[in-house]
Amino acid sequence: MSDAACFIFGAGPFYGLVETPKPGDRILAADGGYRHCLAVGLQPDLLLGDFDSLDDLPPELESKKFPVEKDDTDTMLAIKLGLDLGHRIFHLYGGTGGRMDHTLANLQALAYLAREGARGYLYDEGYVFTAIKDDGLSLPPREEGIFSVFCLGPEAHGVSIRGAQYPLDRAPLSPFFPLGVSNHFQGQPVEIEVEDGCLLIGWER
Repeated sequence: MSDAACFIFGAGPFYGLVETPKPGDRILAADGGYRHCLAVGLQPDLLLGDFDSLDDLPPELESKKFPVEKDDTDTMLAIKLGLDLGHRIFHLYGGTGGRMDHTLANLQALAYLAREGARGYLYDEGYVFTAIKDDGLSLPPREEGIFSVFCLGPEAHGVSIRGAQYPLDRAPLSPFFPLGVSNHFQGQPVEIEVEDGCLLIGWER
């Protein structure tokens, strides 16, 4: 298991770096995500995908090409590779804001990471998303701002939210009703826990 983070750049819209790779972190460019790496002066360790959104492959970079007809998206290929290499923290850029189906796929990918015992962060224009499974998450204190909590998959049990305007105490959350949408920070840390199930959590950047 690696302490280094894995940064994955997809081909969707890019809204700038929130977290920046540190020495030892791994950078994977999924297809056209390579252009985002160039935009911020980052050199990927590997370029991979089916390359349907990148015409010219840079010859100086190691690359791995996959068929267009496959079960995994290019971003999911990068996620699986990162997991195989021992990474447990993932930062995903270029995964929202374009095609809605790709955004939904990448939100599901956060749940996939949570199921594998890893933590992924997906960066949108104004939000950060992550997922937890049978786990907890602490959000730093803010005087104002919004966060939301959604159930991913079967009904989640034992959901607690502390330090927010609308608390919960070991309550169930259903995937069929958005009870956890639009909660508010109140100047103190927000603690979110789920005893059994998977939660998608999003908060303002």
